[in-house]
Order: sequence, then C-alpha cells, then structure tokens
Amino acid sequence: MRWVWIDRFTEFESGKKAVAIKNLSMAEDIFTEHFPGFPVMPAPLLIEGLAQTGGILVGEANQFREKVVLAKIPKARFLREVFAGEQLTLTAVITTLREEGASIDGRIHVGEELIAEVEIFFAHLDQARSGAIFGDRNFVFSGELKNLVGLAKAATKKSS
Repeated sequence: MRWVWIDRFTEFESGKKAVAIKNLSMAEDIFTEHFPGFPVMPAPLLIEGLAQTGGILVGEANQFREKVVLAKIPKARFLREVFAGEQLTLTAVITTLREEGASIDGRIHVGEELIAEVEIFFAHLDQARSGAIFGDRNFVFSGELKNLVGLAKAATKKSS
C-alpha cells in the first residue's frame, strides 16, 4: 500500500517553495487504531506529509530525473497533537539544492497555529547504482504525484 499524505497543493514555486493541504478525516484508516476514542495523527505521518511535499518540490526542481529519498531528519519539533477533523497546511522551503541532494525547512499549521517544524535532508540516489538495483523507472515519483504538481502549476498560472 502506498499512502499519499497530500490532498492538493495550494502553492508551488518551482525550486523554492511548496504549500500543500491535508484534510484529516475520521475515514482515514489510521484513526481506527491510533487511538480508539482519541483519534490523534501519529507524528511520523506528519513528517511523511512534509517529506512528500518537500520531496516533490526537490524532484520537480530537477525535472524528476533523480530518485529523491528521505535521508535524514536533523530536527523535528512538535507543539501539539493533531486530531481527525483538522486541516493541515504543509509548507516546504528548499534551503539547499545540490547534485547529491537537498534540504528543506518544513512547517505544519492548523489554521494560523504552528503545529510542527521539521528539517529534512533528501538524497539523490546514484543513477548508475540505483538503476542496477531498481531499474530505470523512477519509483519515487508516480504519475499521481506528478499530477498534483501539474494541478498546482495550473492553479498558480490562473491566479497570476
């Protein structure tokens, strides 16, 4: 199973910044078990939402030529729990973009309230070695993730 923790992008500035929305519904399977009667979003899935937002931003900056994988989380700070029924705004800003990888500063808000701050480092998999193991297909960026970027870019052009 592959989970996409982004419902849509509301802002996408190529190579710089992406803002995505995730609506947390009681219909999400995760809330059945975490925790019954107290539907709280696990912190690792909050990080995953930022990793997807930032990873797509980093991947698009290189026209999706690289396989981008989460390499390190040097900093993660959570200010409160997040519950079913809330809407998350996930913001990723590229701070470093180099041949071997990239880093982002990420923030999660519910409305105006800051919920979390996360710094994430991404690595670009070596094309020669990863190609031998995984093949030429870019398993990181599926069509559905690229489609989210296309929709965001189209919406950005309309509002400009």
